[in-house]
Amino acid sequence: MLRFFIHSHYFAPLAFRKLHIGAVVLVLLFPPPASTISFQQDFDLVILNGRVMDPETRRDEIANIGIRAGTVVLITSSTIRGRKTVDATGLVVAPGFIDILSSTKADKETHIQKLHDGITTTFGMHGGPLNTEEYHRQMSAAGPLLNYGRAVGDRVLRVAAGATDAYKPATPAQLERMRQLAETAICSGAAGIGFGINYAPGESYEEVFALFETAAKHNVPCHVHARYKGNFFPETMSLAAMEVISVAAATGAHAELVHLTSSTVGSAPLTIRLIEGAARNGVKVGFNLHVWTRNETSLQSALYDPGWQERFGGISYEQIYVADTQEQLNKSRFYELRKQKDPVQVQTEFIKDEEIEMALRSSLGVVTSDGGGLDDGKGHPRSVGTFARFLRVYVRENKVLPLMEALKRITLVPAQRLEGAVARMKRKGRLQEGSDADITIFDPQQVREMATYKDPSRKSEGVHFVLVKGVLVLEKGQTPANVAPGQWLRHQCSN
Repeated sequence: MLRFFIHSHYFAPLAFRKLHIGAVVLVLLFPPPASTISFQQDFDLVILNGRVMDPETRRDEIANIGIRAGTVVLITSSTIRGRKTVDATGLVVAPGFIDILSSTKADKETHIQKLHDGITTTFGMHGGPLNTEEYHRQMSAAGPLLNYGRAVGDRVLRVAAGATDAYKPATPAQLERMRQLAETAICSGAAGIGFGINYAPGESYEEVFALFETAAKHNVPCHVHARYKGNFFPETMSLAAMEVISVAAATGAHAELVHLTSSTVGSAPLTIRLIEGAARNGVKVGFNLHVWTRNETSLQSALYDPGWQERFGGISYEQIYVADTQEQLNKSRFYELRKQKDPVQVQTEFIKDEEIEMALRSSLGVVTSDGGGLDDGKGHPRSVGTFARFLRVYVRENKVLPLMEALKRITLVPAQRLEGAVARMKRKGRLQEGSDADITIFDPQQVREMATYKDPSRKSEGVHFVLVKGVLVLEKGQTPANVAPGQWLRHQCSN
């Protein structure tokens, strides 16, 4: 502005020279507010008349949003215009939902199902491949509609180091090799280390400690399926939480106990108190959960080793269902299927709704899907409808959390859990000027999951628009062709 006025001065009549000089002084002394300048400019996309909610600043007002080059440039009550307009009248405009426990597959249909659930960013933090760059190549080739990242998994590291028996500890040489492989994976982009200790009962305390030390060295988190399950003394989930908390305290690594209520089964009160108390006293620890009353895993896994009924809270064979067919098992069918060489995916009905609500009331509880996608339309509905179910059942109907706090648990808090490892997460999970334009626009009175155990592929309803990096990837139920704005959210080592 100043250069323009000075340049014009040399070619203007004297009267206009004085006018221009006066204007320069006025502009310098009393610059117009940003909104006065910006609303006169065109944006790539504008969102009009929505209820803008940002959990970090607690903004909750009807406003307009201007987006340019994938970034939120302006939030204002003034009139603005853009090359494309989204009318959000009567809808909530929120940061895009972040699912940090979702091993999302590299196919468009899976991504579209996630978009209908309001998700813009997914991380597979429960585990992940040794070659994170190959995962990125697969996602990139699929044309990602979502932002994505992965951890490297402990069991993958064990096998690659030669510790192939899940019931035996790694040798010292194998453990050292696991350290090296973990470091390589992290510096190649893995956003953390995922543990499935309950699936590898032989994984020693030394192994866990060593991998936590490696994670702490590179400031990436450890996401842990803990060693024990249930409340059958002495090997309870509370004891498993103590292991994770103590190792996190000793190493300085951030620890996240994954799908907590799938593991507590009666021990939630003490387990949550342990986690909250540790966090209050400076230990970097939190937890996540999904909001369904069944799990899904392989019947051949160690979870169904002898004693499983007690670990699952005293249930019977009849509470287990074959995931693909919904066949209800009995004792003879359980052992028949468990003897099969190929894994049989089953769902077990055992998760207590009161423990889900207890976990949600803790400020440390983050909602995740624990589902990366379906196989030929078969699988667990958590892959497709978790976030909509959370907003329907636990926010709108049961009123466990107010809407702003609920949004915080699926946007800001998961972003904060990962921003130490992935710097880009500091611009996600927020809806502010300067944040990434990952945005979910939904009807809080209508959002609902449609997926069921019998029909898990039904997409959620009530999410009207989703933007990823300022690109509309869901518009009134449709995904535009030839868009792929999803980005790899990778860790970068400093040395």
